[in-house]
Formats: sequence, structure tokens, C-alpha cells
Amino acid sequence: MNLKYFAWIAEIIDKREESLEIPSGIETIGQLIDYLSSIDEAYKKAFEKRKSIKFAVNRVLVNENELISKADEVAFFPPMTGG
Repeated sequence: MNLKYFAWIAEIIDKREESLEIPSGIETIGQLIDYLSSIDEAYKKAFEKRKSIKFAVNRVLVNENELISKADEVAFFPPMTGG
């Protein structure tokens, strides 16, 4: 699965993107976040404020319950502001 991180999420994790083999049984964004948080403290810290993080699957905004597959591109980013 291709994962992309933006803004402070990328800074905490110390990477902008990566490809990971995700174990079977990970079927939603929420489960993916739980899995990532369990494998490394940096992910755990980045996803502490999970309610303020936005998600996109294949460049479409989705919620935490969105189904995902190993072929998807999943992006994590903070809410955008404008002015």
C-alpha cells in the first residue's frame, strides 16, 4: 500500500511517503491507523490527534470507516485553512 503524509504528520513520522506491506485483516482507514500506531512510536504520536486528521484514498476524501485495499494510495493530512 502506498502511504503519503503531509505537513506536521510528515514531520513527526519523518517521511513524506512510503510503501508498506499491510497485514491481511486491515480493511479500513481506522484499522490502518491502529496498525501503524502499534508498530512505531512516531506513528502513534502522529495519529494522537486522529480526529483532526483528514484522509484520502486514491485522491478522494473519505472518512475513517472507508474500506481500503493493498493497491490503494492513502494520504493523511491536517485540515486545510485558507485566507
